[in-house]
Amino acid sequence: MNIIIFGATGDVGSRVVGEALQRGHTVTAVTRGKNSIDRLPPAASVRIVDVTDTEDMARAMAGHDLAVSALRPPDGHETDLPQLTKSVLEAAAATKTRLLVVGGASVLLMPDMSGHTVMTAPDFLPEDVKPIAAACLAQFASCVENDSADWTYFSPPAVLEPGRRTGRYRRGSDILLVDDAGQSKVSMEDFAVAMIDEAEIPTENARRVTVAY
Repeated sequence: MNIIIFGATGDVGSRVVGEALQRGHTVTAVTRGKNSIDRLPPAASVRIVDVTDTEDMARAMAGHDLAVSALRPPDGHETDLPQLTKSVLEAAAATKTRLLVVGGASVLLMPDMSGHTVMTAPDFLPEDVKPIAAACLAQFASCVENDSADWTYFSPPAVLEPGRRTGRYRRGSDILLVDDAGQSKVSMEDFAVAMIDEAEIPTENARRVTVAY
C-alpha cells in the first residue's frame, strides 16, 4: 500500500510512519520544512508540503492509496487544528484518497452513561489540556461537515503516551474505553498498530474509532 502521512515527525505520526514501514508499505512522510527531514527514517520518501494550502496537499496526496493526518499545531496555536483538518479533508475529497484522521478523546462519551463527553465531564480534564481538547471537538465537527471525503476519525483513550508495541488493544467507536481498574490508556506505538490495522483491513462504514487496553 502507498501511504502518505501528514504530521510525520510528530509523536503519533512518527510511530505511524514506523509501523507502516515495518509492515512493508511504501510511505511518503510529509514535513513542513527541511529542518525536520533528519528526524525521518531513510526508508520513507520525504515531501515538504504547506499544510495550510489545500492544493499543495492535494498534489502531494495524489497517487496514494491512503492518507493519514497526524497534524498537531504547536502549543498556543491549538485553534489552527480545525482549519488544518479541513484542508486535508478537501485534499482527500479532491484526490479520492481514503483518509485516517488522528483525533482527540474529547469527543468520546463517558462510560458512566451520564451523557457527558470527555470534554464536558466535571473535573475530568486537566486545565492544561483543555485548549487542545476543545480544538479536537472542532476538528471532529470539520470531519462530520465534510460529506465528500472518505474519512475515519481515530480517538485515543484518556492517556496516550510513549511506551512499547504489544500489538494488543481493544477497539470501540464513540464511548471512552476503560479497563477493569478504571484506566483508559494505550501506548502511542499500539495506537499506530490500530491505525495501520484499519488501513490494511478497512471496517465497512467506519467513521469513528477509539482504542485502549
